[in-house]
Amino acid sequence: MYEEEVQQLQKMIDESSAIVFFGGAGVSTESNIPDFRSADGLYHQSYRYSPEQVVSHSFFMQHTEAFYEFYKEKMMILDAKPNPAHLKLAELEQAGKLSAVVTQNIDGLHQAAGSKNVYELHGSIMRNYCMDCGASYDAFYVKNAKGIPRCEKCGGVIKPDVVLYEEGLDSATIQGAIQVISQADLLIIGGTSLVVYPAASFIDYFRGKYLVLINKSETGRTVHTSLTISAPIGQILRRIEVN
Repeated sequence: MYEEEVQQLQKMIDESSAIVFFGGAGVSTESNIPDFRSADGLYHQSYRYSPEQVVSHSFFMQHTEAFYEFYKEKMMILDAKPNPAHLKLAELEQAGKLSAVVTQNIDGLHQAAGSKNVYELHGSIMRNYCMDCGASYDAFYVKNAKGIPRCEKCGGVIKPDVVLYEEGLDSATIQGAIQVISQADLLIIGGTSLVVYPAASFIDYFRGKYLVLINKSETGRTVHTSLTISAPIGQILRRIEVN
């Protein structure tokens, strides 16, 4: 399946030298990390609070223990491994074809696969800091802490370096992501429903030659593409040869 589409994508990649990949949760579902919006995603599971409520700034501040119960179980999948999509993108970067990955994911799998230039729009579970003294902690410290993770130095509450609902994106990350997208000759959008803003609006800065969309389901906004492939991103990218 998808032989013709893969051939078209291969040709576009071969012709391009400044590729940017813009990805979302669908990139990591093949690594068994649940997304929010698919049929079996977190929004369709039963909790006392909705996932959107739990991962908000106000909920974190007011119900910190309940936040961490959900966050540790559903969002900190620390044994997840990079899948063929992550690995192929890292290979393309190493070959000098791909200039950057712009991701909405917080799982750190792009870096685990070997990608160096990664713009994490929504932060990362791998970085955590004390809200009082600023001391840094890794994901395993947070995951293994009983109840609310607290700082060993001052006893302050540790907060993940992830962008919660009601919080703004990091301005330097935004600027960097917009810059690489605006300079790309090929933009590959993969594994995202394009409904989370402002991240979804960043693709409007693309002025290059080819725009490719690879996603299992329809997106939340209309995108005028050179090529659209309705398939899991890993199944497609694993068939690409890096020349």
